[in-house]
Amino acid sequence: MGANSSYKAMHDIVEQAKDGTIFIPDDFTTCGTPDAVRSGLSRLCRNGKLCRFAKGIYYIPIYDKWDGTLREPSLDAIALKIAQRDNARVIPTGAYALNKLGLSTQVPANIIYITDGSARQMRFGEGKSITFRHSNDLGNFAYQSRLMQLAVLAMREIGEKTITETQKEIIKKMITEYVSEQDFNHDIVLAPTWIKTILQR
Repeated sequence: MGANSSYKAMHDIVEQAKDGTIFIPDDFTTCGTPDAVRSGLSRLCRNGKLCRFAKGIYYIPIYDKWDGTLREPSLDAIALKIAQRDNARVIPTGAYALNKLGLSTQVPANIIYITDGSARQMRFGEGKSITFRHSNDLGNFAYQSRLMQLAVLAMREIGEKTITETQKEIIKKMITEYVSEQDFNHDIVLAPTWIKTILQR
């Protein structure tokens, strides 16, 4: 496959994807040699088809419809893409889990995930980072409902002694609305006893 046909194959993949889609070099392995893919990525960036987020991470530009500024993908989207590449599972923990559940308005610049894949940390300009911490506790990954998984991790982050009645109510309301009976019955068994007591239907 020549450089031009390699570029065209990559260009076609990018053209068919939605704005904001994240790409890594592995997405283009069928398009040519690693060198051809590298030069194709540089060319796609020069032509404005892709933006480089960090080494080995690219995305289709998406512009804010109000002021026309370029919107970068979220760190969560980047983390999910890397996990997908590594065939690993990840769960946000700490302040980010609280933010995703609406228990905190603060979006941390450094997001920590537990993973059943390898541990690593990636830094992206301006003090942002993603940390993957390996966990041997496979119970963390056994939840059928992502919301239940997040809720349990967030509650563990807050702690049994410091969780407030308001926080309990917010979590219970979300679980009642969005977690099916079947998923709830499967997942509640995995939660620590004090969390079971709070969430029990």
